[in-house]
Amino acid sequence: MPLVSPVRPTRAVRPPMVPRVLSLLQRRLTWVTVAAYAAAALLPGAGLALRRLQVAAVPLPGGTRTQLTLPSLLLGYLLFTAALRVPAGGLPRLARRPLSLLVGTAANTLIPLVLLPCLAVVLGRLPDADGCSGLITGLALVGAMPVAAGATVWGGRAGGNHSLVVGIVLASTMLSPLTIPLMLSVASTVTRGHYAHDLSRMAATDGGAFAVISVIVPCVAGLAVQRLTPRPVLERHLPWSGLLGVVAAMLLTYSNACGALGGFLFHPRPALLVAAVVVAGALCAASFAIGWCLARGVRADRADTVAITLSCGMNNSSAGAVLAATHLPSSPQVLLPVLAYSLLQKCGAGLADSMLRRRARTGAREPDTVQTGEPRSGRSGG
Repeated sequence: MPLVSPVRPTRAVRPPMVPRVLSLLQRRLTWVTVAAYAAAALLPGAGLALRRLQVAAVPLPGGTRTQLTLPSLLLGYLLFTAALRVPAGGLPRLARRPLSLLVGTAANTLIPLVLLPCLAVVLGRLPDADGCSGLITGLALVGAMPVAAGATVWGGRAGGNHSLVVGIVLASTMLSPLTIPLMLSVASTVTRGHYAHDLSRMAATDGGAFAVISVIVPCVAGLAVQRLTPRPVLERHLPWSGLLGVVAAMLLTYSNACGALGGFLFHPRPALLVAAVVVAGALCAASFAIGWCLARGVRADRADTVAITLSCGMNNSSAGAVLAATHLPSSPQVLLPVLAYSLLQKCGAGLADSMLRRRARTGAREPDTVQTGEPRSGRSGG
């Protein structure tokens, strides 16, 4: 009899440790974020010390200097790693149909500029000594920021035009040295007291410098590294950069939340918290809704509609929190609407995803009705 060698059972090859840890953290990112907020409320000391840690003073034109803090470096690293993963290959195609790109980029800037004075009028009627200027300042810092890099992930999940989302993110980022000071300057006219003075000062110097140093430079560096690095080498190091990016994001979330939540647990102000959530939710919901209406107004197809809608409602709240923590450290209430917007825009993106998918399924069923021979309207099909 011929000898038959026993078949050895093959073991499943497990991926390396770093990709497995990164995948686990990404799947549990919501709970990790909640843990960072809980740590900020219960143990704020380390986060407050982290916010005060100054790394360098960067000279600016005119002889002034801006402080580069550790949270600014964490933010820069996050934007750098996001730029490493941006698929920029489809961007040249946007030049042939620039209308959606122009609409999405302009809407991301103009919607907060229009909505902020309206919210200021409503908040000014509340019995607050400064007309809720702290909340308005927080909303201004969020609305001034470019589109969040996370919009590319949500846009891909919802079936949006991925190249268009990437284009709007990059365009709004490159325009941020102009749009951030503009938004802060407008906000200074609808606030009172030291908030108006601080916003005016930031619009004149700090806002543009922050946009260049902490936003544009990391993004350009990430795109350059992606372009110049051989693909196999880049893919081999992406899991490490992604894992470090998640750690940096949690440290940044913790340090930003410490300024707002550090004393809230022991000296709660429920009315302020409710007001922050309400106004942040109003700005977020209105931004998504107006973005969808604008996309429909220019007759964009479904993929472009998804891209424009999500780009209008998702701003880089981490950048707004860093700017608030760096230049308004004595006003922790400014961070409340920033943190609220950070959570609510993710909920809004998920809701927009569900609604747009439902509309797409409804639209896909309409042709089937026509094919059965039943006219869509009262006319016959002649």
